[in-house]
Amino acid sequence: MPYLLMFVTLLHLITLAILIIATMEKSWWVWEGMETSDLWHSCRYDNSTESWLCSPNTETQWLQAVQVLMVLSVVFSSVSFLVFLGLLFTMSRGGLFYFTGLCQIFAGLTAFSAALIYAIHNKEILEKKLTGHFGYCFILAWVCVPLLLCSGVLYIHLRKK
Repeated sequence: MPYLLMFVTLLHLITLAILIIATMEKSWWVWEGMETSDLWHSCRYDNSTESWLCSPNTETQWLQAVQVLMVLSVVFSSVSFLVFLGLLFTMSRGGLFYFTGLCQIFAGLTAFSAALIYAIHNKEILEKKLTGHFGYCFILAWVCVPLLLCSGVLYIHLRKK
């Protein structure tokens, strides 16, 4: 049982780190050349100054929905971890981590919704300049979905012994 508890805790921390990286980094879409776009900015690499020049993305309803859902996913996962730590030390034996599991499942569903909206509406978000490909942050967001859902199910079935 202690190994399962350590595994679930480690899985939660890894998933939370990946989720934060997917939300904050600048690579949801990569164009040919040195241009990237994320949830917050569009950036291009300037060879003359050897620096990234970033400008805020145009505010569309779809992009705002993706931003909100990814931030909510990070919040749900963070709250879930804090509640788990609190319950770990205060809950009586035999208790289940229902709230922690539900928060993780909600985090997974919000990350799923955000990545799905971005995939479906990226033509509108990126102003019809689809000459590139999805970046690693978009892929990380999709990787987080099953990890969050699995850890949520594990928390629901985990009993404190």
